[in-house]
Amino acid sequence: MNIYDIKVTAIDGQAQLLEEYRGRVLLIVNVASKCGFTGQYAGIESLYRKYCDRGLVVLGFPCDQFGHQEPGNEAEIKKFCSLTYEVSFPMFAKIQVNGDDAHPLYQFLKSAKRGFLGSSWIKWNFTKFLVDRDGKVVNRFSPTVTPEQLDKDVDSLLG
Repeated sequence: MNIYDIKVTAIDGQAQLLEEYRGRVLLIVNVASKCGFTGQYAGIESLYRKYCDRGLVVLGFPCDQFGHQEPGNEAEIKKFCSLTYEVSFPMFAKIQVNGDDAHPLYQFLKSAKRGFLGSSWIKWNFTKFLVDRDGKVVNRFSPTVTPEQLDKDVDSLLG
């Protein structure tokens, strides 16, 4: 199995395969609207707008597993992202990133790139995974790494 075989659900309820993003550099982020890191939406959107024409796609996956920081439904999440941060990158249905019900995408990402001290668990919202054009997970960044700090990594993958 590779990342492109994984099925996801867009925030509007449409099922799709990640195959749609083959050949693009992906920044995959578990997001939340009531988190101390929520302000990173602005930087993530800025990074997306800066590099989308060169092949970057940001994929936002709302998650409510950390302190109930994403309590809304998909319509509420979409409205919040649009009105507050003018998010234009693809957003998806709320998922779980840890535990028995972790989404297959996050099972894949966590097995490809472990976190601090080799842990596979996602520690908090706004953990970021960077995937190259061939679908290889090349890096995992903690929530404390800001979108601005990813600029050089993204630029180098875009070539």
